[in-house]
Amino acid sequence: MCRWVSTKPGSTIRPDASITSAPSGTGRPGPTAAMTPSRTSTSATPRTRGLSTSPPWIRRGVVMPESLKRSFLESNMDEGILGSVQHDRDGHRDDIDSLADTWRADGLNETIIAMLELGKRAGRLNNLVQQAVRAELTDLGLTYAEFEVLTVLRRAGSPYRLRPTDLTRSAFLTSGGTSNVLQRLEKAGHVERGADEGDGRGRWVRLTDQGLRLTEEALVASGTAHHDVLRTVPTERLRAAADALRDVLNPITPRR
Repeated sequence: MCRWVSTKPGSTIRPDASITSAPSGTGRPGPTAAMTPSRTSTSATPRTRGLSTSPPWIRRGVVMPESLKRSFLESNMDEGILGSVQHDRDGHRDDIDSLADTWRADGLNETIIAMLELGKRAGRLNNLVQQAVRAELTDLGLTYAEFEVLTVLRRAGSPYRLRPTDLTRSAFLTSGGTSNVLQRLEKAGHVERGADEGDGRGRWVRLTDQGLRLTEEALVASGTAHHDVLRTVPTERLRAAADALRDVLNPITPRR
């Protein structure tokens, strides 16, 4: 991007050296000296055919130094360009939208901004739900990891028994984490462990009757916590959000 100036009447028009484009493929600004505003007078209209109306650091997703950004805006563009890529979603803005405005001003492209917004909102939702669920589980004397192990065993169906390796994979725990959780649950009488009759080296973990009753209570408590957090969101919006998150996760989740 440059402007066109003439050094004296009748002379040929040449590019102004006050703004120097980055070398092709580098994404870096030109020499520092090129940032000094020209003292020559402007006598010709800039050529705009085929040029994007967005500053190059927005088009390329490159964050440029503040000094070059100011020089670019003062010499070539109106600052309203930055505002033109900001979105007001029918007034339903939150503090993450404000963060996104800052990211746009810093030159991040819209794809990266969408990724950042998704990550922050998904993380915030998870934190809100987790806090509510953990509070309910504390009243039952359970940690969240213990709750996960109990519910995995219950989902296995009668006789509610799994091998430790299968339990670890389904509960998204490490083998060491699973072992620690099982020790606590076994000591409390919620699970029992034994040898696999078909494989002398294998072992299994099974819910006890007491553990099954506690799991049922914990599932009800978890449902209550989710309802408390999300009860003001319409069902159709919850369904749409759940489907959209599945579409995002499917391509990036490793197949097990």
